[in-house]
Amino acid sequence: MAILRAVVETYIETAEPVGSSLVAEIADLGVSSATIRNELVHLDQQGYLTQPHTSAGRVPTEKAYRAFVDAIDEPGLDRSETERVKDFFDHTHVEIEEMLDRTSRLLSEMTGVASVVVAPDRDLSTVRSVQLVQLAPSVVLAVMVLSDGTVDKSTIEVVDEVDEVTLAMASGHLTAAMVGRTITESATPLPTGNAVADRLVESSRAVLTTQDVAGDLYVGGLARLPGSFGAIDTVREVLSLLEKQLVVVSLLRDVMDRGLSVAIGNETGVDPLADCSLVVAPYVGEGNQSGTIGLLGPTRMNYPHAMAAVAVVSQSLGKRLSEG
Repeated sequence: MAILRAVVETYIETAEPVGSSLVAEIADLGVSSATIRNELVHLDQQGYLTQPHTSAGRVPTEKAYRAFVDAIDEPGLDRSETERVKDFFDHTHVEIEEMLDRTSRLLSEMTGVASVVVAPDRDLSTVRSVQLVQLAPSVVLAVMVLSDGTVDKSTIEVVDEVDEVTLAMASGHLTAAMVGRTITESATPLPTGNAVADRLVESSRAVLTTQDVAGDLYVGGLARLPGSFGAIDTVREVLSLLEKQLVVVSLLRDVMDRGLSVAIGNETGVDPLADCSLVVAPYVGEGNQSGTIGLLGPTRMNYPHAMAAVAVVSQSLGKRLSEG
């Protein structure tokens, strides 16, 4: 295992086949070069390593990366990076959409590979407030704030002119029916006794409960892809995949549903990602899984650092959303 770890770590760093002499040099194992050569042969025969050419060193296989990842014990970030994440969330005060976009860029900058952040499922969040704001005699802005920080806004054109009393009446009935409940659990507002207010309540509730923002995807670090993969065809395939939001969201959820935090190569179940790995984690707000963050890079990514970065950022993002 020590020899395998030395090969994997060296290949991650250099992207060059690793020979027995280099393993002997960097890994203080207290054994002879002949023993290392024999062990490399055994690892090759067992499917952990492959040899591009007879005279070349060894390259890790997916099986090797899986053994390496499974042996990682609670990876951690260094103090400066931990402070960077804390400072980011302490000083970033924006709406959730901008927060998720900036988080994806932060994660990519920290790791040097592409990052993805899936927005919270709005159906799991409760409604904190609903407000109606008059923009014109027949135009009303409906604003809904969810417990995860999401702010939904929709402009409604009404047939009737709305006065302040009618607006306040409609707002009150919407608040009574929706606040403190999830969108799917919101009650049908009671009649106000005012036909204009009732039509406004119905229109406002319809637009606020039918907007589909769940599963929005934020991608950071696309410009880093060419530097992450040696083959331009792989870059094209990964870029094409990241344009398919539903596919990516479903992929991240599938990886987590299988109980994986790291999916390596063919473990992703997606052919274009055969040379890629995914590192994923949920971020949790108010006790419920809110969304997912992840890293997408080559199979030779720096797994300990990637796993630590995803863990710290996901925990910090979830805490921030819980605080509002």
